[in-house]
Amino acid sequence: MKQHRLSIAALAATLALGAVPLGAGAADTKARKIALSNNFAGNSWRQAMLKSWDKVGKNAVAQGLLAQAPSFTTSENQATEQAAQIQNLILQGFDAIVINAASPTALNGAVKQACDAGIVVVSFDGIVNEPCAWRIAVDFKQLGQMQIDYFASRGLKGNLLEVRGIAGVFVDDEIHQGVTAAVAKRPEYRIVGSVHGNWTQTVAQKEVSAILSTLPQVAAVATQGGDGYGVAQAFKAAGRALPVIFMGNRHDELAWWKEQRDAHQYQTMSASIAPGASTFAFWVAQQILAGAKVPKEMKLPISVVTQEQLDEALKKTEPGSVVNVEYTQQQVIDFIAKTR
Repeated sequence: MKQHRLSIAALAATLALGAVPLGAGAADTKARKIALSNNFAGNSWRQAMLKSWDKVGKNAVAQGLLAQAPSFTTSENQATEQAAQIQNLILQGFDAIVINAASPTALNGAVKQACDAGIVVVSFDGIVNEPCAWRIAVDFKQLGQMQIDYFASRGLKGNLLEVRGIAGVFVDDEIHQGVTAAVAKRPEYRIVGSVHGNWTQTVAQKEVSAILSTLPQVAAVATQGGDGYGVAQAFKAAGRALPVIFMGNRHDELAWWKEQRDAHQYQTMSASIAPGASTFAFWVAQQILAGAKVPKEMKLPISVVTQEQLDEALKKTEPGSVVNVEYTQQQVIDFIAKTR
């Protein structure tokens, strides 16, 4: 399976956010309304994702490309609550609903209701499998597999700890499957523990701390992003030998990694989907409303930070942020043209 990587230079080149006039023959969308339905905002990735959505939405409204582009986040991270939120957005007359979903299946009823009402539904990151919706994701299984491949490239052998995301969410299931499938092919590894860190440093630290006393020596830790720093703090507090922890592009992870590299020549790797995937989904929804023919399934590249790219990546983030890519309308138009 091909591994997609974005260099930090490529990330920087796409950070400028803007909009361009609609192409010839495209429908005018200035009176149309797009809403974001988000199931969770309790970590730095989700906060960055919402910030990117807000930025692109306000820009598009200011330029007269859309009438509204608000975001809505559920308070309890429950699929039933998000389904009710989507039904409310239908009643409010939105023309398109972009969804970061709590479940790939539990929202299908509400999504079908939206489609039946003539509303465009685009899911990203946490996608839905209702056929009427568009889906934008990265190859999350590859994100799991690349971690095991990296450990193998380092010559590491022995016990692994897996720190997963939020139980029941598509992203968590896919990365987990990638990890376990890769481990199954490499007899030198054995997963001796698994916890759900909910993509949040504090939760990851708590859950790893609770299981560490039951584990033998751990050579490496597979993660899902937003949890690497918490894992490191758990090992430190327990007085355990520090394993190789795969990171997830968060500023606190990168800062800790640099500190350990400078002090102890610590080496690892970092990868994640960029929070700006929300801006890609935004422009996909806008283009569908404009009449563009858009593939139902699209995959974005995984953004990777290597040992050599660490200093540059850290300069481009700040506390509480994540290595990011925000997409312009023209970039999405070009992406769609290449994938049709």
